Amino acid sequence: MNENVKMLEFPQRGDDRGHLVIVEGMKDVPFEIKRIFYIYGSDAEVVRGQHANRRSEFVLINVAGKSKVRVRDGKGNEVVFSLNRPHTGIYLPRMIWKDMYDFSEDSVLLCLSSEHYDGNEYIRDYEEYVREVQKESSQI
Repeated sequence: MNENVKMLEFPQRGDDRGHLVIVEGMKDVPFEIKRIFYIYGSDAEVVRGQHANRRSEFVLINVAGKSKVRVRDGKGNEVVFSLNRPHTGIYLPRMIWKDMYDFSEDSVLLCLSSEHYDGNEYIRDYEEYVREVQKESSQI
């Protein structure tokens, strides 16, 4: 698996009033945050994502509930992460295939992106993704 895919733990502050989790670009995540979106209301059977990105890096954080993220590197390696704590997330560099699934009823999956949305940088066909990974690997 791509050694850059990793779980992150974010600073927490809290007292008897509750908890505060801090996430800052270029500090807690390895990029400037240019886009934020979140996924909620997905049933447990739904699979979201199902793509890779040529330029975008992401951090995914389940701020409520839980979900799973399956990541693949196009070279036969696959890892499943359980996101179930609001102060942890997963860092996904560019060119990583991602599937988000097994959403709890109360799941809110927060997604931080290094890039503004550009549909042209998405690879939505897994076989095409594998070909691009192989092409990149042969150029190194």
